[in-house]
Amino acid sequence: MSSPRGSAAPFAPPPPDQPDQARVGRFGALAGWAQRHRWAAIVLWVAVLAAITLGSMAAGSAYKNDFTLPGTDSQAATDLFKKHGSDQAGDSVEIVFKDPQGIAGREDTVAPMLAQVKGMAGVADVRSPFTDASAVSKDGTIAYASVTLDGKTEDVPREDVAKIIHTAQDIETEGLQVEVGGEAARNAEDKEAPTAELAGIVAALVILVLLFGSLLAASLPLITALFAVGGAIGLIALASHLFTVADFTPPILMLVGLGVGVDYALLIFYRYRQELLAGVQPAEAARKALDSAGRTVFFAGCTVIVALLGLVALGLGSLQGIALAVAVTVLVTMAASLVLLPALLGLFGGHIQRHVLKQATKATAKGKTEGSRWRAMALAVQRRPIPTLLVGVIALLALSAPALSMRLGFADSGNDPEATTSRQAYDLLAEGFGPGFNGPLIVLVKGDEGAGRSVQGELAKTDGVAAASPALPSEDGALSTVFVYPTTSPQDEGTVDLVHHLRDDVAPVLENETGAEVLVGGATAASQDVSETLAGRLPLFVAVVVGVSSLLLLLVFRSIWIPVKAAILNLLSISAALGVITLVFQHGWLGAQPGPIEAFIPALIFAIVFGLSMDYEVFLISRIHEEWTRTKDHSLAVREGLASTGKVITAAGAIMIVVFAAFVMSSDRMLQQFGLGLAVAILLDALVIRCLIVPAVMQMLGKRAWWLPAALARKLPKVSIERPTDA
Repeated sequence: MSSPRGSAAPFAPPPPDQPDQARVGRFGALAGWAQRHRWAAIVLWVAVLAAITLGSMAAGSAYKNDFTLPGTDSQAATDLFKKHGSDQAGDSVEIVFKDPQGIAGREDTVAPMLAQVKGMAGVADVRSPFTDASAVSKDGTIAYASVTLDGKTEDVPREDVAKIIHTAQDIETEGLQVEVGGEAARNAEDKEAPTAELAGIVAALVILVLLFGSLLAASLPLITALFAVGGAIGLIALASHLFTVADFTPPILMLVGLGVGVDYALLIFYRYRQELLAGVQPAEAARKALDSAGRTVFFAGCTVIVALLGLVALGLGSLQGIALAVAVTVLVTMAASLVLLPALLGLFGGHIQRHVLKQATKATAKGKTEGSRWRAMALAVQRRPIPTLLVGVIALLALSAPALSMRLGFADSGNDPEATTSRQAYDLLAEGFGPGFNGPLIVLVKGDEGAGRSVQGELAKTDGVAAASPALPSEDGALSTVFVYPTTSPQDEGTVDLVHHLRDDVAPVLENETGAEVLVGGATAASQDVSETLAGRLPLFVAVVVGVSSLLLLLVFRSIWIPVKAAILNLLSISAALGVITLVFQHGWLGAQPGPIEAFIPALIFAIVFGLSMDYEVFLISRIHEEWTRTKDHSLAVREGLASTGKVITAAGAIMIVVFAAFVMSSDRMLQQFGLGLAVAILLDALVIRCLIVPAVMQMLGKRAWWLPAALARKLPKVSIERPTDA
């Protein structure tokens, strides 16, 4: 006996002499334990969450960025400067002034303010433009004061820098514009309220209510996700005291945790609902749901974690910290879906069952059949599989094309919103001193002072260089520092070309002539080194993740073509998402500020989306495989697989899309790119790939979809996503 088409999972009942409980797998047993001890499980989760939250609040966080990259020229320059220079010198902020009538007449107003700033907490020194002619533009309308902090940006309290900003801007008048720039100033500006997170939560709740028609049913996946996210953020805050975790990690955790948490809980809850529709009692329905969808969630979660841990191999400190943090978040969300959600189902199962059956009765009275629209769409695809496949693939390739010209880099003040003081300061400095002033290259000359002067003279004559400062000797005299100002802005391709020209062509000649060692470093060159290193290591990372994921699919479905298909289609959806990001943020579509794509974005999006895509892949293919095993009718299996999963895959995708897309509203450029990339990738994967291309490919493959060479079949261990049918 099988369940009706489009309703519950088509599991055969146990024989009369074999109780169903004996066939429950590990995940079903876990669900059974959580339901029997539901109050204990819920109280335990609440207690652990409270303990983690209180502990993280008491200990605080120690987020810090680590962009060191051994083996690069910029890192060698930094190490050399620390060895021979003043490695205790703090970072600086620039107070920038503009008066169309001339800055010289503003000394009586500016000087007292600078004296006040010099005595403030966190300030080591202040250099006035009235004692340094080089700090005044040629036309005399723009000038800047350098405020040296008593430590690095991450070590100086933001409150101290905020006081500097407020003190400086207090002297602003109608004729005098005052802005404050620098990395410390960017970090100290007022942060926006968590609008994106709240918008994502509300949108997810609305979609869940529309899907289930019940606020209670809709709340359970969301509650599960919020518990998981809350615990994960607290854990990472505590872990930041032991490991290097970047300061921009928390919003990424919130973004991924909400999307993935709701997705995992929804897949299990939807299977639970299908079992209720088949007449299964709530307790048994939860066990069956965990034995099927729970296995899918576990497999998908492990795939995401493996992909994220692969980021560790890229060798960049901050990226490693993000990878570990997001992996912990996925692990916690997976645990919440497998333990907390069954406990909540045990608590509210009776109410949910009555509502589900009531809805089913109304639908039957209206002549509606569960999954009928998806079954009809699958039938339409099966009638014309080749045109469907071609249209889908061509569309994805067209969206992927811009990614071929993607340029990686890091955002700076020039990408900040125009209303921020850091962006205003950036624009004023570029206006008064040239676009390259905001991102000077630091050339270190390891040799005597004569070598330093010779190098400075040649650098000043190099094409693409607007100016080169006098060679500044280090304290021990073994090193000279030359500040090189490009004619182009820090993120311009011309600056990238200049760095390569100085390193590949100019420096070797100067080293031969002077006998000194010449290194090109500085923040701009370091950003370029990180970007190019990540781009160079990305293919190996992709190959490893794709290889491991394909091996897992090979073991689960015992098929050659299923993992090949999954790998190709997942790569297509990710490359299409990167293409859209390139169009919007690199080429300035939709009003975005043109500039490079954040260097971390491709690797992070690949790791997360590839794992999430496997989630949908396993959920859909496992249902097709169940039908194929039961009926041996391949066309029917494809239709019924899509009919029973199309609705939940679309709903889960819609929730992640709105959660991720909400972060496009953030003022942070990296979060905007991250949110858009994830949203586009999930949109394409859930709709174009899972609902159109996969059915078309499966129809074309037919029985060959499950082909596995006999020799390989004998050697592979048997791993199953589906609920065991044997005792």
